[in-house]
Amino acid sequence: MKQKLKKSRSDIQVHMLAQIAKIPRGKVSTYGAIARAVGIPNGARQTARALHGAHGVPWQRVVGAGGAIKLQGELAFEQRFRLQSEGVTFRGRRVNMKLHEYRFAKAKAGRKT
Repeated sequence: MKQKLKKSRSDIQVHMLAQIAKIPRGKVSTYGAIARAVGIPNGARQTARALHGAHGVPWQRVVGAGGAIKLQGELAFEQRFRLQSEGVTFRGRRVNMKLHEYRFAKAKAGRKT
């Protein structure tokens, strides 16, 4: 009987950070969309954990559902400033997701035999 191998937390974090690195300038994605892109439905919190302490990734391009900035205080202002400097527009306090949402390529389904 085959056992399913579980990815370690660090492997998942590496995959999440790789997906975040793919988000182009002027686009954003949500914590949940990044988790789904690596095969973890309902993994938005894991995406936030992966970003915590990560260096060299465009962290500002990750927002909450609906385009909300989820960071608090000065980091929220910095995130908005960075996004605006990349050309991202806002509708009130939220990113205009219709214009700026980055959609990850869907994984191809395997063939059933």
